[in-house]
Amino acid sequence: MFEFSDTSRHYQAQLATFMDEHIYPNETAYHQQLAQAANRFAALPLMDELKAKAKAAGLWNLFIPPSLAEFADHDGLSNFDYAPLAELMGRVLWSPEVFNCNAPDTGNMEVFMKYGNAEQQAQWLKPLLAGEIRSSYAMTEPQVASSDATNIELRIERDGDDYVLNGRKWFITGALYERCTIFIVMGKSDPDNPNRHLQQTQILVPKGTPGLEVIRPLTTLGYDDAPIGHAELRFDNVRVPAANLLLGEGRGFEIAQGRLGPGRIHHCMRLIGAAQRSLELACTRATQRTTFGRELSQHQSVREDIAKSFAEIEMARLLVLKTCKRMDEVGAKGAMDLIAASKISVPIMVQTIIDRCMQIHGAGGLTEDYCMAEAFNYARWCRQADGPDQVHQMALGKQVIRAYTE
Repeated sequence: MFEFSDTSRHYQAQLATFMDEHIYPNETAYHQQLAQAANRFAALPLMDELKAKAKAAGLWNLFIPPSLAEFADHDGLSNFDYAPLAELMGRVLWSPEVFNCNAPDTGNMEVFMKYGNAEQQAQWLKPLLAGEIRSSYAMTEPQVASSDATNIELRIERDGDDYVLNGRKWFITGALYERCTIFIVMGKSDPDNPNRHLQQTQILVPKGTPGLEVIRPLTTLGYDDAPIGHAELRFDNVRVPAANLLLGEGRGFEIAQGRLGPGRIHHCMRLIGAAQRSLELACTRATQRTTFGRELSQHQSVREDIAKSFAEIEMARLLVLKTCKRMDEVGAKGAMDLIAASKISVPIMVQTIIDRCMQIHGAGGLTEDYCMAEAFNYARWCRQADGPDQVHQMALGKQVIRAYTE
């Protein structure tokens, strides 16, 4: 049986109380501030208030593992111990930022921790850890199938003491946010290298650098995910100093793999929280409405949907916890099979669960009166983010076949 550490249990209780006292009661106020904002991608006053309370409560940067604890105000939490905390945060989609545990910033902070030099960490990591600035990770491109990262075409070319970038990016999460100040950009610096995994480089581009243009905000199923958002970008002779290089030329694919493993499982953790809350709301709804002379909860079809959803959430949670345990023991690379299994299974399972819960709510389930429609959107785009289902299925299938035939 899985058992969380005393530290994790302490944080779980503390975080659950914080959610009850400060997050759920402010859901309406958050959306009202967003609707009334002159700029939908500006920081909300309520977010700043809640971040200050979370920081004062010690609920800050909980995603940082023990191996990187030098960057945290705590001893670090294993993936396993962090999982129930991320699940709690996932119950309200905007709440991870309150605790400085939101994507894409957590992954970007880990990039700076693992691969950044002292100067880069001082300039960018320190304010990110403090929640003073935000960041973006620019990899996906509109003109190529970015599910194969070696297709990336944005050019990164050395010119004296600088690098010059030319190309396009899209679905760049966080790029529109008013407080986003730094982009981690992946592109090709050596397109003719016979090793396709050594053609890529990652480099830092400050927002506002001449030639970097935000073309437009993008939506997913009609949601613009403000204030963080997703954007299309153009790099037109964007010039940055060679000191902005991360790790070294040709190391871009290596950095991407090191970043995406934990990020994939963090999304799965949060999705379980979204599914769990949706199920709880569906159960409440089923006891509050009647059709054909009896409560919805008395209908066989409703009970079946509730039962299936409960079972699937338990399966998803156990798979994620097993994956986390393996990651803690052997690292993300050694747990690639279970990370892929989680990434394949959890988003589509949660999408199906939330769909059932929306159905139990009738037409109301499709509206912003409840959290489910936005959570459904999150689950759906997670099936594309950090690698689409098909890529993980292909990689896992290859690994499983090899394991049983060699």
